[in-house]
Amino acid sequence: MYIPTVINILQASLSPLTRIFGFGGPTTSDIHSVHGWNRFGVLSPYHDRSHVHGVQADLPADCTVDQVVMLHRHGSRGPEGEENYINKLVETLDNSTIPNHLPPNLQFLKYGYKSNLVPKNLTIIGRQQLFDHGVEFALDYPGFSTDFVVSSTTQRVIDSASYFILGMFGRGMDIVTVDKLELPVNWILPWESCPKFSPWVELEVSWGPISYIPLIRQRLSALLPGVELSDEDVRGALNACPYDLAAYNASPWCGVFEPHELAAFDYESDLISDGISGYISRNDTGPILGSVYINKLIERFSNATGDARQLYLEFGHDVTILLVLSAMNLNKDVIPLTPEYMPVDRKFRGSEQSPFAARMIWEKFTCKDSYVTFQGSQVRLLLNGETYPLTPCRKSLQDLRFGTCSLSEFVKANAFSTNTRYGDETWNAAC
Repeated sequence: MYIPTVINILQASLSPLTRIFGFGGPTTSDIHSVHGWNRFGVLSPYHDRSHVHGVQADLPADCTVDQVVMLHRHGSRGPEGEENYINKLVETLDNSTIPNHLPPNLQFLKYGYKSNLVPKNLTIIGRQQLFDHGVEFALDYPGFSTDFVVSSTTQRVIDSASYFILGMFGRGMDIVTVDKLELPVNWILPWESCPKFSPWVELEVSWGPISYIPLIRQRLSALLPGVELSDEDVRGALNACPYDLAAYNASPWCGVFEPHELAAFDYESDLISDGISGYISRNDTGPILGSVYINKLIERFSNATGDARQLYLEFGHDVTILLVLSAMNLNKDVIPLTPEYMPVDRKFRGSEQSPFAARMIWEKFTCKDSYVTFQGSQVRLLLNGETYPLTPCRKSLQDLRFGTCSLSEFVKANAFSTNTRYGDETWNAAC
């Protein structure tokens, strides 16, 4: 996550989690999916989203994509504050006598565990993710090109843009960072223009009498007599799993935890993300900040300025993408997320919506044949390789079938965003 978080204060009750836990593995066959190792909230390795049942994967043959706006999260990176937990774990293990008899999933401790993660930087796995996505994008949109690429000011995001460009074009290209645009607010880092926005999430709620971290500590301590594990050590082990995957594509710690323990970790991450950029954010800043991107998208698809480009390539963070979804209520749960209960089928899922190297692709398209019944310009959202149904603006059977909506209905459905502007009463109340 780009914005630092205080995660040691977020602890969910394990008892309700285990009672309602329903851990369904994704459909892909890679080892991460098979073991559930792609569900760590926004720390998840990139994977395509599961196909939405009933939604056609491809547009009709007579339809032509006329304009594409891509928003890409940076690739897998090193820890951003969590290395303190991981280093504490390493220190505890180094100062302990590891027992001779260990279960199979802890045998690796006989040989020691070291962590050489580089904080914040794009990893080699992250570089590959972006390069591969650049190649794939070039194959999916062969007639599209641009000489204008925009990025966040963070180095790993700039690096991510560079590797994507190399994959797409086979050569380097100048990248414009958002600070060079000299705007009062930009759509990639809108929170920088919101003084009241806080990256520190402190949810004042009751977490129940028993938190899931101490229960994991008790279980592991019974398997490791003589090793004085703390709750911070357990959190270090939990974070070592996704960050080892981000750096090396493998981690011995992933196999240490039970499925319901990883589910609790995943849900805790979602609570944090929802508190920062979603529907339980303070002052409702999530949808308000997301409106900046939605308004820019409408401006481009409507060619309101008369100089809209055919292709936009832009690079940001997990929060950037989640804010956009928040502005459109695309991942809003009917019952707000709470640490006291984990909905099995919740809509807000950082692992599916904004994992490392997440890619949000907006298409404007038109169709020719009358049987399609698409009238005028249409809009489709592809999120992490699959259509994300635009339910707020869905009006026709064709919209239902293809997950799309007309541009005119898209604009109407985003009245909240179009009626919100930087510096107006709504903005200032939240920011």
